[in-house]
Amino acid sequence: MLKKTLFQLHWFFGITAGLVLALMGITGATVSFQDEILRALNPTVLSVEKREAGVLPPAELVRKLEATEGKTVSMLWVESESGNAARVFFTPPPGERRGQMRYFDPYTGDYMGDAVGQDVFGFILQLHRFLVMGDTGRNITGACTLILVFFCLSGLYLRWPRQVASWRAWLTLDWRKKGRSFNWDLHSVFGTWCLLAYLLSALTGLYWSYDWYSQGLTKLLSDAPHNERVRKRGPAPDGAAPVANYDAIWSSIYSNAGLGLSAYNIRMPAVAGQPATVYYLLENSPHDRALNQINLDPATGEVKSHDQYASKTFGAQLLTSVYALHTGSYFGLAGRIILTVSSLLMPLFFITGWLLYLDRRRKKRQVRDARKGLTANASDAPAWLIGFASQSGFAEQLAWQTAGQLQAAGLPVKVQPLGSVSQDDLRQSENALFVVSTFGDGEAPDSARGFERSVLGQDLSLKGLNYSVLALGDRQYEHFCGFARRLSFWLTNQGGNPLFAPVEVDNGDTSALLHWQQQLGQLTGHAPVAAWPTAQYENWTLSQRTLLNRDSSGSDVYLLGLTSPSPQSWQAGDLVEVLPRNCPWAIEHFLAGLGLAGSDGVLIDGMPQSLNQALATRQLPDNRTHLVGLHAQALVNALVPLGMREYSIASIASEGVLELIVRQERHPDGSLGLASGWLTEHAAIGSSISLRLRRNSGFHLPEAPVPLVLLGNGTGLAGLRSLLKARIADGQQRNWLLFGERNIAHDFLCQDELQGWLASGDLALLDLAFSRDQDEKIYVQDRLRESADVLRKWLNDGAAIYVCGSLQGMAAGVDQALVDILGSEAVERLIEQGRYRRDVY
Repeated sequence: MLKKTLFQLHWFFGITAGLVLALMGITGATVSFQDEILRALNPTVLSVEKREAGVLPPAELVRKLEATEGKTVSMLWVESESGNAARVFFTPPPGERRGQMRYFDPYTGDYMGDAVGQDVFGFILQLHRFLVMGDTGRNITGACTLILVFFCLSGLYLRWPRQVASWRAWLTLDWRKKGRSFNWDLHSVFGTWCLLAYLLSALTGLYWSYDWYSQGLTKLLSDAPHNERVRKRGPAPDGAAPVANYDAIWSSIYSNAGLGLSAYNIRMPAVAGQPATVYYLLENSPHDRALNQINLDPATGEVKSHDQYASKTFGAQLLTSVYALHTGSYFGLAGRIILTVSSLLMPLFFITGWLLYLDRRRKKRQVRDARKGLTANASDAPAWLIGFASQSGFAEQLAWQTAGQLQAAGLPVKVQPLGSVSQDDLRQSENALFVVSTFGDGEAPDSARGFERSVLGQDLSLKGLNYSVLALGDRQYEHFCGFARRLSFWLTNQGGNPLFAPVEVDNGDTSALLHWQQQLGQLTGHAPVAAWPTAQYENWTLSQRTLLNRDSSGSDVYLLGLTSPSPQSWQAGDLVEVLPRNCPWAIEHFLAGLGLAGSDGVLIDGMPQSLNQALATRQLPDNRTHLVGLHAQALVNALVPLGMREYSIASIASEGVLELIVRQERHPDGSLGLASGWLTEHAAIGSSISLRLRRNSGFHLPEAPVPLVLLGNGTGLAGLRSLLKARIADGQQRNWLLFGERNIAHDFLCQDELQGWLASGDLALLDLAFSRDQDEKIYVQDRLRESADVLRKWLNDGAAIYVCGSLQGMAAGVDQALVDILGSEAVERLIEQGRYRRDVY
């Protein structure tokens, strides 16, 4: 709870106070080297020729300056050997705080002229301290400085890695990342680099922001707080001008400072009867603000007090050096550069923070858009119940589209996951539509297993229920639409009245979906305006292909990178549907003996293509007897289009590259599988791959930042990798990966990446199961059993379990291991709560 609260406050202050802090950073960096910049702009004004005779004594300088200007000197700053012009301030007119300032040659007393840029830097300093808004601006900058302290401390807590001793986890930036991941790295890693500099700037900057802070700091650090200089604001007090004996003053300065005097600053009191203050630096002073202070009688030169920097305690030295600490000059030139660079980087955190915030907003908007179009039910009529059971999210999408069509016809609707539909819901409903997919070989989707156990197996009178079922499946499986058929059979046996025959959909068949829409239109009396929109296949460029398991005894596994010509968006856990292509030699082999040339022209959906291009998208049967004698167009019309293949996305959208992890499938005759062969070997780098994105809501990350237990084998790492990347981009580090393959020497997929995440703390735990590295085979489920106590602890902390990989073997083994460790009832509860999710094949 604390971490979540700090996270929200960090975001809120970042997008509000961040702009002021960015402005303060830029202006602070600008004035950090003000003196050097002004001297570069005004070489004839601010630089003087050194003379062997040395600078003139104060008495002679003051006489010359006052005689020329006709005003009384109130402050004098002279450097003995630097070659810099000296500065003089004259007594301010009544009601003003500071008088005129002039530059002069300390060797001659001659005026040097006005410096170009002085007013600009004065404005920048006012902007830095007060936003040019007086006390209101001072309060704003003070509050933002306090917020900067909060940023430093909360940011440190939020990104604290488990591998706290690893400097790489703290300080290294992965320049290969893109999008959100790169912005997060910039924000967090550069924030760590700048952390101490920002704390130093903030804790010293507060000295000028709040009197309570400066007084408290004085009381804490000063040797004698009542003798410390108190900062005063407002106009100078009225009264008689003091009498100054500069010969006596100089005698006292010289006798107390000694031969090592490097610079002095004489400040005359505003009225008679008050001491003059002299600050001076010695040649061996550790920094430009290691000031010594003398308080003396301006008329006689009698010393009232003498505070030497070297004799102060360390705390009092720090108090004297607050400005030097704030600018970094306390640490020499290197310190000034570090503080200046960190100040210039301040806008980076405002910009990256906003980009990360907008990305979070965009993702939330996408979630809302998935359910847009439905309004509150205005009718008092009983709502139509629409229950969905989805493994990959397609059934959920169709359920909402079904609801939209009914509501457009004026019917009230209520959409629910099938897992939350109770016996009472069914009894109380007059009309119900069920959109359900079948998982694996006839099984219910994970989210509907509780419904199948607690409702589907019970006797329930449903004589008043009118229903129909939209069944989603894949005819490659023996028990096509098995769960949907069991549901329909049970509803009929309980007395339900079918509105129309179940509609079965094979692999998203658009004609079957249109038939469902038409049936709904007949029920409502409102024909569908148009077929439900489906994502269109787009041509992506195959930009990279990297072998991940060189010299493996198993089939080759490749990491593929695909790029789109237009911006694309998907969520971690989503899928792609790829349209494979036949390779050129397979087409050439197929055409041999048919008497046709690959260059012959045909029409596909009204578009002219060559026969070679058309056959690349068609299933090529081994037996061609029935095709002999057909002309090119008839041949193409007689062949069935290739079906799509699903793959888990292994990257996140902010990286700008859609990555897949694909294993080559080998047939008994040694030939490559259609889709895997096309992607991993036949398609050339730079060629087009037809694919479309598929939402897989059942495998999306939890909304709450709970711990994650990720289990997978082989290419199942793809879906888990996308989840991990999204978690890392969001700063979530409580991630536990259990991964299995054959041999660690050759099959440790994405090894450098995973071990890097472990070192950085982005992976809290990494358990590996390489089955063939020992006599007794060890699998992922075995590692899970070995860590049963850790699993229970993580689950008690609210963890969710995600499994990606092969259905047979790994997924079934993990399922059994969880039952053995937790009990079947506990596993069912995890499924019903959405804390046990699978993307298996």
